[in-house]
Amino acid sequence: MRKRNSKLEFTSLLTFLVVSVMLLSDGFVARISAESGEVDVYREIEPIGVVLDTIQDQYVRPVDIRQVVEGALYGMMGSLDEHSSFLSAEDLEIMQEDTQGEFEGIGVSIKLDEDERIMVFQPIPNSPAADAGIRPFDVIAKIDDVSTRGMSLSDAAERIRGPRGTSVRLTLLREKEGQEEPEVIEVDVRRDKVPLASLKESRLLDNKIAYIRISDFKQNTAQDLKKKIKEFLGQDMRAFVLDLRWNPGGLLTASKDVCELFLQRGALVTYTKGREKNGKHNADDLELYTGGNPVLPEGFPIIVLVNEQTASSSEIVTGALQYYKRALILGEKTFGKGSVQTIIPLPHPINTALRLTTALYYTPGDVTIDKNGILPDIEVPMDWEHERALGKQLYESFERDPDMADRQNHGAVTGNEAAEGLVEDLQLQRAVEILLESNVWADLIQKYHRDVQITQVAADEAQNQQDGKRASARRRPPADPAPADTPGTGTSLPAPGGQDVPVPNPEEQPVPDP
Repeated sequence: MRKRNSKLEFTSLLTFLVVSVMLLSDGFVARISAESGEVDVYREIEPIGVVLDTIQDQYVRPVDIRQVVEGALYGMMGSLDEHSSFLSAEDLEIMQEDTQGEFEGIGVSIKLDEDERIMVFQPIPNSPAADAGIRPFDVIAKIDDVSTRGMSLSDAAERIRGPRGTSVRLTLLREKEGQEEPEVIEVDVRRDKVPLASLKESRLLDNKIAYIRISDFKQNTAQDLKKKIKEFLGQDMRAFVLDLRWNPGGLLTASKDVCELFLQRGALVTYTKGREKNGKHNADDLELYTGGNPVLPEGFPIIVLVNEQTASSSEIVTGALQYYKRALILGEKTFGKGSVQTIIPLPHPINTALRLTTALYYTPGDVTIDKNGILPDIEVPMDWEHERALGKQLYESFERDPDMADRQNHGAVTGNEAAEGLVEDLQLQRAVEILLESNVWADLIQKYHRDVQITQVAADEAQNQQDGKRASARRRPPADPAPADTPGTGTSLPAPGGQDVPVPNPEEQPVPDP
């Protein structure tokens, strides 16, 4: 057996780490020289090499050193704050697909049925799966002639997904009325680009008030929202409710694009401010202004629904519309994610990146609400148990009929008949009540709008610094921009930072063909 040279391996590993830091950090050597009086960076990173050498020499099993180094990168980024993270090649691909609003695959959501079989929940309209004739509740018995018995949802999704232009063979079991045995169907589906919808619900209520819920902010969000609003205007809508509850955020530019649908041209939506370098402002600081004419005329009544899980880009929209008195904000205090993350590609490992907090964003009121959140104009609390029960009801309202995804059950406000155990959406219900009070927007603003000096309060810098010190004790997965979408389902309430909180049971949640 070849004798290992631990000293040589240690030296190589330490050299690799130092060189990596130099490659990934602009002006690394210059900064070390400038800071030499404060900290000896080379000495500080020496323990990393020592730990790697000890692992290789003494761990009970042989290790993949690349995997260990990747784990160190996760830990390094996680020590900064809850939103910075290392993105593996898979993480980066999923994030890019989600924010771009499309992915490559066949376009189905899958879940486990009562017999623990993998079942199609919903093919995305106009997707390869829909075009191939795949229907809701088809059981997927085989994927490329491999049985799915005992296969996990994630494994099945991984087998189904693939690059555009390739094909996957599915063996389906389809129940037939009046027949004991299901029909066996084999279908070859050619993979293609599939759009991801960020509009979870969109409907015109009986009182001509339009309701749209946005799950997160993608490149196509504003375009999809504009199309729906124009459709409702053609149906004589009289007011509009924009639901940003459970919305963890997404693309910063997408929030500006959405604001353009409601604000006058040239309105400041947000600006960002990073760390000053050598006494100068960061060249990457942004100022985002609306550049188009609004779709809804000035004075058209709008209410935005928010809660404690409204975060990041959805808070940018909330803050801008509240500041310009373009919408009344109703619900609960928002999450308070006022930081901006930049994706920085790494030369090694290949196809990986850092998701690094590089700036704070500010509302038009010149405050950053990081850690602080935005207070609503009209406070309508909803406790967690009520919220979970509502989430379960929303899902169950279209579980047996995926075509009802746009018409979910919010209780009496959406025209659902009173029944035992019916959960009322108290926030949407109150929004509709207010919009029915008057057709004159100025009257509603005068009655309900609160001074932004009260609703948008600058975050306490000292508290932010203290939170930063505590960050090393926290470990959370990559945050917004938003998690991989579950096309057309709306089966979970997304938590701030892009995590999914299943409602009610994780094993019941459809999983996308990524």
